[in-house]
Amino acid sequence: MNQTVTITKAYSSDSQFKLKDGAGSDAIHTTPIYAYAVCKLQTDRNIEGIGLSFTLGVGNNLVCQAIDYLVRHVEGKEINELMANFGKTYKAMSDDPNFRWLGPHKGVVHLALASVTNACYDLWAKSKGLPLWKLLIDLPPKDIVNTLDLSYLEDVLTREEALEILNKASETKKNREQILKTGYKGYDTSIGWFSYSDDKVKENIRKAMDAGFTAMKLKVGSADIKRDIRRAHLVREVAGDKATIMLDANQQWNLPKAIEICTQLKEINPYWIEEPTHPDDVEAHVKLANKLAPIKLALGEHVPNKIIFKNFLQSGCMSFNQVDAVRVGGISEFITISLMSKKFGVPVVPHVGDMGQIHQHLVLFNHISMDHEAIFLEHIPHLQQYFKNPVNIKGGYYQVPQEPGMSADLLKY
Repeated sequence: MNQTVTITKAYSSDSQFKLKDGAGSDAIHTTPIYAYAVCKLQTDRNIEGIGLSFTLGVGNNLVCQAIDYLVRHVEGKEINELMANFGKTYKAMSDDPNFRWLGPHKGVVHLALASVTNACYDLWAKSKGLPLWKLLIDLPPKDIVNTLDLSYLEDVLTREEALEILNKASETKKNREQILKTGYKGYDTSIGWFSYSDDKVKENIRKAMDAGFTAMKLKVGSADIKRDIRRAHLVREVAGDKATIMLDANQQWNLPKAIEICTQLKEINPYWIEEPTHPDDVEAHVKLANKLAPIKLALGEHVPNKIIFKNFLQSGCMSFNQVDAVRVGGISEFITISLMSKKFGVPVVPHVGDMGQIHQHLVLFNHISMDHEAIFLEHIPHLQQYFKNPVNIKGGYYQVPQEPGMSADLLKY
């Protein structure tokens, strides 16, 4: 299937979902509202592109207003022609002279860019009747690179180097397509939300293990250090020595406190400690990484763009890259950051503000077409009932999606 599809109208939609009983809570966001600033691309065919960026409710309307401005860059365009050199359009949107002062490349306007960009990739895949992962792994490396904006990265990733990474990986990608049969391993973030009681955490650990999960994450960052230490030991005790356990502080600590607490948390042998301090402070993370070695840091959930990712990768403190395609400027920037991360030898384990709907496609592409290690993908189930094609987890593994597009279509509610 390959048809011409022209974008006739584009607009935003503000979708918000209240969570219940402490779900989604962390040390900073105690009563979260999960929200999507949705971009919808209507066409001259019976298909629609859907893009998402993620917020926590308040301010979601501001992102939607920015979407309604940025869509002028794609309205009237035929999707295959647009995506043939999407990197040029992406740069025009990210550097739009009326919006750039508000960033550049961060905040409300960059979230809007993510939603518009993701809608374009979704429509592109639907126009060919393919799930996004299939579209991406079948594309020649040159066509992938044409969708990217590599500006300001020339000192670490040129167009030629990006092509070299993809071309080299393409020689062996058949060996990695086995993952399409097994599915992509998940880890459970929902066992230990910050507001959950100890008994609730214990119950959730047992449920997760019964469902096939062998890796799970606990939220830390309490005002009372003893609470974090106790709960971390609780998870290790219930899950057992063989379980993979991650700890997530959601930026709660300053550097001295992070050093003090993380030194004690090392006792449970965490696979990583996530976002221990302010997400913009590269130097603090370098100092902390050196203090905690061999315990590793996972960073990137709140890193807004490729330039700051470049700085973190250059610093050597980032052991796991948690780039999120609904946080940075969409799939185009996600792929750019994944290429850069591959060059620096840092695995990509995305944060899933999209609940894994889009990222289940992107990790398959990263593994098969870029030769990134397939570690696991975060799983958060709280919005599954709102998606037309929700992620399908069996035995702790994401099953490979088969529907055209990137699984971002929301049901009316």
